[in-house]
Formats: sequence, C-alpha cells, structure tokens
Amino acid sequence: MPDGAVQLEVFPTCLHLCRIDSARNMRRFYRLSIQRDLFGGVSLVRVWGRIGTRGRQLVEAHDDEGQALTALMKLAQEKRRRGYEP
Repeated sequence: MPDGAVQLEVFPTCLHLCRIDSARNMRRFYRLSIQRDLFGGVSLVRVWGRIGTRGRQLVEAHDDEGQALTALMKLAQEKRRRGYEP
C-alpha cells in the first residue's frame, strides 16, 4: 500500500447514525458496535437516544462475529430506512 493510503473496512464494526429534524424538534443518535467480551464471545452493543444525552444501551450476545455483523448490517439498514444517516 502506498504511504498515506487508508484502507477502508469492508465490514464496519462500529457505526454511528444521526437523525435531525428541526421542524419536529428531533435530534437522535443510534450507535452500533461489535465488541468481544471477557469470555471470548462476541456482542453487538446498541446505544440510542437524544443527542447530548448518554442514551439507553442494549447488549446482544452472538455465537460468532459473523452473526453479530449480520445483525449490525440489518439494524443499520432498518435505521437508514427510518431517516438515520451516517
């Protein structure tokens, strides 16, 4: 790879989406990330809420990284249909 080149991830492990609609006073975020736990498993961590707050969090355990990635992509597609953007 040439110097200064950046390789993009084919399968992202962290995704941050926002939905801002000033007319409806809506400022929301949705963050998805794949993380390993202490026991060698893989979890999909979902955090959502109003921008400027800590938000709520949900951790989903998966058998392997492939299943977690599939769940992440499915949720990201659903959120994009609802108006969330990167």
